[in-house]
Amino acid sequence: MTSLNRFIKMCIAVILVFAIIYLGSLVDFIFKPLLSLLTVVMVPLMLASFFYYLLRPLVNWMERPKLNRSLVILIIYLVIAILLVLFIIGVWPSLRTQFYNLMDNAPNLLNALSKQVQELEQNGILSVILPEGVSPLSQLTEYLNKGLSFLTNYVAGMFSFFSNFAVILFTFPILLFYMLKEGEKFGQKIVSFMPKRFREEGNKVMQDIDHALSNFIVGRVVVNVALGVLMYIGFLIIGLPYALLLTVVAIIMNFIPFIGAILSSVPIVIIGLIESPSVAIWSLVVILVAQQIQDNIISPYIFGKQLDIHPLTTIILVLVGGDAFGIIGMIVIIPGYMIVKIVVIKVYQLFFKHKWEDA
Repeated sequence: MTSLNRFIKMCIAVILVFAIIYLGSLVDFIFKPLLSLLTVVMVPLMLASFFYYLLRPLVNWMERPKLNRSLVILIIYLVIAILLVLFIIGVWPSLRTQFYNLMDNAPNLLNALSKQVQELEQNGILSVILPEGVSPLSQLTEYLNKGLSFLTNYVAGMFSFFSNFAVILFTFPILLFYMLKEGEKFGQKIVSFMPKRFREEGNKVMQDIDHALSNFIVGRVVVNVALGVLMYIGFLIIGLPYALLLTVVAIIMNFIPFIGAILSSVPIVIIGLIESPSVAIWSLVVILVAQQIQDNIISPYIFGKQLDIHPLTTIILVLVGGDAFGIIGMIVIIPGYMIVKIVVIKVYQLFFKHKWEDA
């Protein structure tokens, strides 16, 4: 009878939750301004959170009794500004030149790619790989058209993103400053709203979340930069055009687990194929060797066993995040999953473990 009463209570709770959601949808005009505000604040908040975990170890290391935290943060801001100026002077011109050359030569590159595919088709090489009756040139044209339409939509989305650049430019450094100064107190303030009997466990949960996010973000940056250095050296050795631009794209795309590596490899191999089939093969070899070094040497050393997520789970999460929220969803879905996993495990241990295991 007790079990039946619990089931009825759970059903009533679920019904009430759906009823609240339905009633909220009827008065969505109340929530739309809040959602718009959240959308504007979300990007600088995500950037601030990212750089908070990236810079916090440096701030903690530099903090001294005679050097307070605010002064340390300002010194780091000054160093970042100097590095940004050096990047703009030293690296950005080359990167910008490669980008503009790639855009200007896009029609010629497409024609050269078509010729390379026709030569491979005439030599019979593609017939060994592709099924009979499949025209690689038509397939290539179809995929390139889809890719161009996707790129057009993505660039349009980027323009809308940069239209709020002024908001990001002014709010992001301010948010980051206060997060670096007071960030370790945020978890304590959240726990203070809990009942006293749960505060000790709440502090442990906040520490676990903070530790997991810190290790993940710092580790991901180190791993991606190391991968980018390996790929760039390999691309220079094989003489791949637009090596710097393609490496930067690969570093950014590799923040998306699994799928990012595949997406960043496609333009690299295409540019290599335009140069020559041998360059395409060697560029693929460089990517595979760099990925193997990353997966088997760098990642285990950086992450250890801290990132306890099954590869299949990661792929499913990335696909769901991409379908729901696009590229940003692909990037933030893994940290979000880590937070939810830590909370769910702690809730299970507190409320359900003894009841279910002793039943």
